[in-house]
Amino acid sequence: MSNNLFKGTAILTLGLFLSKILGVIYIIPFYAMVGEDNIGLYQYAYIPYNLMLAVAISGAPLAFSRFVSKYNTLGDFHTGRNLLRSGLLTMMVTGFLSFLFLYFFAEPLAALSIDKDEEIYSVTDVKEAIQWVSFALIVVPFMSLLRGFFQGYSYMMPTAVSQLIEQIVRIIFLLGGAFVVINLMDGSPKLAIQVAVLSAFVGAIGGLVVLYYYWKRKKPEYDHLLTTSTTSHDVSLKDMYKEILVYAVPVVFLGVANPLFQFVDLLTFNRAMDSALDFDYLGVLNLTAHKLVMIPVMLATGFSMALIPLVTKHFTMNEHEQLSQTLDKTFQVLYFLTLPAVVGMTVLANELYHFFYKPSEIGSDILAHYLPVAILFSLFPVTAAILQGINQQKWIILNLLVGLLIKLAINIPLINLWETNGAIAATIIGYSVAIFMNFAVLVTTQNYRSKLLVRRIILITAINVLMLFAAALTRMLLIQFMPAESKLSALLIILIVGVVGGLVYGAISIRLGIAQKLFGERLTKYTRKFGF
Repeated sequence: MSNNLFKGTAILTLGLFLSKILGVIYIIPFYAMVGEDNIGLYQYAYIPYNLMLAVAISGAPLAFSRFVSKYNTLGDFHTGRNLLRSGLLTMMVTGFLSFLFLYFFAEPLAALSIDKDEEIYSVTDVKEAIQWVSFALIVVPFMSLLRGFFQGYSYMMPTAVSQLIEQIVRIIFLLGGAFVVINLMDGSPKLAIQVAVLSAFVGAIGGLVVLYYYWKRKKPEYDHLLTTSTTSHDVSLKDMYKEILVYAVPVVFLGVANPLFQFVDLLTFNRAMDSALDFDYLGVLNLTAHKLVMIPVMLATGFSMALIPLVTKHFTMNEHEQLSQTLDKTFQVLYFLTLPAVVGMTVLANELYHFFYKPSEIGSDILAHYLPVAILFSLFPVTAAILQGINQQKWIILNLLVGLLIKLAINIPLINLWETNGAIAATIIGYSVAIFMNFAVLVTTQNYRSKLLVRRIILITAINVLMLFAAALTRMLLIQFMPAESKLSALLIILIVGVVGGLVYGAISIRLGIAQKLFGERLTKYTRKFGF
């Protein structure tokens, strides 16, 4: 069982990681095609879409998988199939209603997001982009149910492959469509963006085709399991969906956390800026910089989330000491992986922005100031997942709402004071409060206190300071001889500084033994070969 769990986790993590990497890389050619002045329109469409999507289905795969798995374990395969039949119809209806809402309320949403006097985009531009992306809502909820059903049978491959194919199809259509509009049809970049946001619908169709293939392949096996059912709980549809809602609601709030914070900026940022908006600061903050900020988040969260199932196990069995040890390790791994990525990327902010987009002093400054938020973006979902593991999921909703209301209350005053840095500061304060409250619940309910964690955080921080000096000195020397005047030279600086920083961080961590303590004896076996 543990091997199957590890294999399933590895498959899902790899599929998600590859999908997210592609989601970062495609922005390079897309940015080059539509240009800096138009890229922000893309995120004006995607933030309302992501918010609507998160509300509609973010909890569905996990909720459906837990429901199906629960009854399969009890020998009742009929209940899971009943859910699939009714759920597919329900998801078709909710998906279509979500589409109708976003399509017909696109103009009010656009008017909320942007001033009529805005010089960069018009309300009509934003409305049309939102309408084009809304078509994806017809398909995606339907797809999420199938993914959850497969996961309920501990079959993770359909989810991982469909996510990857969905992303590949989306990117091919997005880049191909933008290229055809701009280069072959001599169309405007704004029209190219409207075609590009339709790629969410086309990609979802690709993912659905993959899931249908796996369903046809596995259906005979699942039909056979139906005949072996040893019991039937005859769960009513009302009770079925009530149970699913209990599973799904906390996950929905996890899914909407980031889009909600971005939505606050979408509603308030341009109105709060005192200076004339001759530059799309919001497009940099919520799209181009945000894409890069999420890189350290996905590097760390995949590793740390693999430890979360142990939290539920130790809590259920009242193993308080083992629970504390698991929490210690989770937070240490998270910090150990996220902080050096944030530090290194901050040192290389100019080169990263140049390589992925184009040279921009404003863009690289926003990126450098925004990158530390990646630590909070990693920490919030992990602390929330732990609260789920100890059956305190109601606090996730309250704590997130408190953090969000603080962001909403202070966003405009801080933007008036510090412009883009004010929006970043408001996000930091809002997320910090929500995370602090998550920790407060953990301390209160589980009496969790750890001097070891405090000592390790201090040690990891000190190692990162040494790495910071090494990386900054290397970059300073490199730009004297090889200024980042092209994307190739920017990439070389990124690679060289990254290698130097990584070697310094790894060598010190291994020499002090903290890497071995976090990643186990397997790492020790390799480090001994190199004399550490």
